[in-house]
Amino acid sequence: MFTYKHTIFSCFIGYVVQAIINNFAPLLFLTFQSSYNIPLSQITMLIGFNFVVQLIVDTASAGFAERLGYRRSMLLAHGLSIAGFAAMAVLPEILPPFVGLLIAVFLNAIGGGLLEVLVSPIVEACPTDNKERMMSILHSFYCWGVVAVIVLSTLFFTVFGIENWRILAFIWALVPLADGIMFVFVPINTPVPEGEGMSLKELIKSGTFRILFAMMLCAGASEMAVSQWASTLCENALGVSKTIGDLAGMASFAALMGTARALHGKFGLPLGKTMLASALLCVCAYLTIALIPNAAAGLAGCAVCGFSVGIMWPGTFSKGAAALPKGGTMMFALFALAGDLGCASGPALAGFAADLSGGDLRRGVLLAVIFPVAMAVLSVISSKNEKTPR
Repeated sequence: MFTYKHTIFSCFIGYVVQAIINNFAPLLFLTFQSSYNIPLSQITMLIGFNFVVQLIVDTASAGFAERLGYRRSMLLAHGLSIAGFAAMAVLPEILPPFVGLLIAVFLNAIGGGLLEVLVSPIVEACPTDNKERMMSILHSFYCWGVVAVIVLSTLFFTVFGIENWRILAFIWALVPLADGIMFVFVPINTPVPEGEGMSLKELIKSGTFRILFAMMLCAGASEMAVSQWASTLCENALGVSKTIGDLAGMASFAALMGTARALHGKFGLPLGKTMLASALLCVCAYLTIALIPNAAAGLAGCAVCGFSVGIMWPGTFSKGAAALPKGGTMMFALFALAGDLGCASGPALAGFAADLSGGDLRRGVLLAVIFPVAMAVLSVISSKNEKTPR
């Protein structure tokens, strides 16, 4: 007999699937460059394309998910994720490589976009206590998924060779396959009864929503501007090996991000003060990566950055759920839209700035510090609004 505990567990794994989608390909950026002669500018385009497609899915998915139903939408998301991993392994060998990778990214991005929109409201609708803490724990599984992708992929590459990455793509496809089967059976509620949620117009008119939308954008950009480039940054800018770069850079970033979310889920620290402190710590981490020409300092900066961004995304979701309880699927979809807009703009800005400075990714990180700075300012404004009667 399946219960809501199984539903929540399936949603946890749903975020693991999204972590695989967003982080498996970045481990292979240099491999794509060398094997397929794809320049850095096109690699940057793959990152941007992934999140732009997710932006489109976010925009369209609120009404789509309600019409199709949450269960069918989740099954579609997992099916497209499976297809994307398979396409990544096969299509670059039978099509122009960049075109094949674009198609794979397209399929994965639709699946990942649907997961991002649907997982949080499904958990929010489950009959549980301490919604804010549960949201932090839920989002921590994205981080544990990132760690698993990096550590297990690195182990696979070490044992079997990175030239066999296509086999690993098929292995990772088994995760959405198993989770999709779970979603056939688990009970699913909707966060707000049909017809009772806030409309797009009502949300846009809300000053609270507009501030939270901007915070979601900054949260996504602050996270991904370092996370998406961590492996390449460690190899090229900091001069360490791929294995050390992946483990000490990307894996430590994700592990500390998950730790921050798990700690908040366990102890429930004051959300407003925690988010402001996190944003300020993130600024310090960015400046450490960008300005201190030392590999150890750069790796430490990546790790601290992961801890600092941990609460930003789930914290903003929790603020929205508390301040706008009738926001419904539309609110979660627009938050996902804002987050993915940040996820696209953060690494894209860092990548293009690096191109302009001769490929120095530290210059890109220095420019991207504007995102955690803005997050700090918005956190203060949001906290003041919560104390001001509206």
